[in-house]
Amino acid sequence: MVRLITHNLLACHAKNCTQTKGFPLAFNDVRVETKEAEFNADFLKSFYERKIDWDALVGAAKQLGDTSLPLERPEMVDDDFLQLLHHVLLEIHVEEGEMICPNCKHVYKIRDGIPNMLLAEHEIG
Repeated sequence: MVRLITHNLLACHAKNCTQTKGFPLAFNDVRVETKEAEFNADFLKSFYERKIDWDALVGAAKQLGDTSLPLERPEMVDDDFLQLLHHVLLEIHVEEGEMICPNCKHVYKIRDGIPNMLLAEHEIG
């Protein structure tokens, strides 16, 4: 499923794209659903401290209509913030649409919540 926790780790792998040029993928023409997920504060803290590209996360959330996260990465992590982070990372699901590379404009389709990240042979670099 395409959730923002997954999206924050995805980059374009087409020929001539690099993680810095092919990240973050932009959402286009999406259908979004909200689905409850089990809250795990320890997991969220760990992911927040080690894995998140904050600007990419905030931008992607805005593209999907969620403006609950602060623009600047908070240094203080409290329960209220973790609840917001949990909702954005784990409960927002992109069911249909596409993700587009900001560099080469390659389109990755999303169907039934699954992104097609496969490339044609001529697109592999």
